[in-house]
Amino acid sequence: MTQIVDQHGNPIKREAITESQTAQLGWLSYQFEQHPSRGLTPARLAKILEDAERGHLMEQADLFADMEEKDAHIFSEMSKRKRVLLTLDWDIKPPRNASRAEKKLTEEVREWARDLPGFEDMLLDALDAIGHGFSALEIAWQQLGGLWFPKSFTHRPQRWFMNPWFDRNQIRLRGIQVDGEPLWPFGWVVHRHVAKSGYIGRSGLHRILSWPYLFKNYSVRDVAEFLEIYGLPLRLGKYPSGATDDEKRALLRAVTEIGHNAAGIIPDTMMIEFQEAAKGSGGGHMPHMSMIEWCERSQSKAILGGTLTSQADGKSSTHALGNVHNEVRHDLMTSDARQLAATLTRDILYPMITLNRGSIDMTRCPQFAFETREPADLELYAKSLPMLVGVGVPITKKWALEKLSIPTPEDDDELLSVPQPAMALPPEERPLPGGNAPAPAQAANRSQASPYRAVMVNDRGEVAYPDQAALDSAVAQLPAAKLSAAMAPVLAPMIAALHAGETPDAAIEKLLEAAPDMDESAIAELLARALFVADIWGRVNGRS
Repeated sequence: MTQIVDQHGNPIKREAITESQTAQLGWLSYQFEQHPSRGLTPARLAKILEDAERGHLMEQADLFADMEEKDAHIFSEMSKRKRVLLTLDWDIKPPRNASRAEKKLTEEVREWARDLPGFEDMLLDALDAIGHGFSALEIAWQQLGGLWFPKSFTHRPQRWFMNPWFDRNQIRLRGIQVDGEPLWPFGWVVHRHVAKSGYIGRSGLHRILSWPYLFKNYSVRDVAEFLEIYGLPLRLGKYPSGATDDEKRALLRAVTEIGHNAAGIIPDTMMIEFQEAAKGSGGGHMPHMSMIEWCERSQSKAILGGTLTSQADGKSSTHALGNVHNEVRHDLMTSDARQLAATLTRDILYPMITLNRGSIDMTRCPQFAFETREPADLELYAKSLPMLVGVGVPITKKWALEKLSIPTPEDDDELLSVPQPAMALPPEERPLPGGNAPAPAQAANRSQASPYRAVMVNDRGEVAYPDQAALDSAVAQLPAAKLSAAMAPVLAPMIAALHAGETPDAAIEKLLEAAPDMDESAIAELLARALFVADIWGRVNGRS
């Protein structure tokens, strides 16, 4: 009898697809979180992290859950990190050099994947591994007709798991055995996220965030105490010499009632003064707020790779610098997507194929893939590609489609077409109404406006280069003075900052701040002409 095995060669138990493994360990669900964040101290935090390094993940998992629940900044930044993947398109890709049977299997698996229950919720639960280092979702299988199909994916708390002492990279359920219970093959989606190198107990991002979280808690507590005590005016009662104990108690009661009720009475021989709230040498609450802001900036850097895509750095959060930091976020998103795609392929697609179509080689399994490429500038490529192809640059259709993120059409796909081919030409090259060619004056104006259009391609696809006189005329229209004049308004903010004695970094920041309002069209036009004329000049002189 043929034995079904998982992707690691382990035999599959029948129980793995008919019942849940945690049903046999029901006592786990009756254990409640300990919330170790209450009264957390540096010594206590160090002890929790050390225990996790020895395989005891329970307290660390509870602490990480508290951090994301109690710290609004961590929750916000982690939510950005996770939910950006929910916006990505995804597909099932065939293996490299796929055969006809493998392509047919890929189409079938693609249909299965589209019907996965609670797909987005499952992705979000799996991405909980970014903070904890791993996330485990238990699969409940069902049989639909003759097809084994996931019925649900249930997230299990990280505190239910442990690492055995002999293998700190292995995840096991906490059970009656000292070393825990191995996870059933095909019964789990276990996503391990590698935020940094190391074994599971140390690879979670929340380990980096735990120290800023602790320091921020101290500062928040100090600010609360400042507002409660030093932020209010001091009420000072003065009694005359020889006052009796009853009079002193009456004065104290009056001072207290004024604080709560804003009213009170005292004898005219006594007085109450309101002293200004105490101010520390560092500016009252400002040292505490500076510490809180430092912690939040550190958290943003660890989670998103920068601070300018959040509100943690309000002073220098410019639009231009924010775009620079957003490129770092794209790198993180790409890394997260690739790690998650590998997990989905291994723990969902492969089991579905094996249970329904028999065992296959894992290297020939259809692959889950997120679309993380940023599409290129279509307008730029629409102008550049015809010119490059016209001068003989060898460009493959496959490269162009990949660069523009345009999928390769299938055999039965309906393709777009241009009803009037002339409309695909630039406006200045379109024929006049009635089918006539452009007027000579129009052609002359076009040639004068764009001297680099002197390169023409004949009906046989041969390049006709201009003569030397035409090139000399084109070069004469590109003096360096024009380029300098066009660059002057662009560089003005940086030059002014340098004249004011600011540092080079500050001057560059001024330049980036002004970037969104700059008009670089004149510079781009001049540079495009110069580069094109230089290229053609070299080709003409090379031919001669």
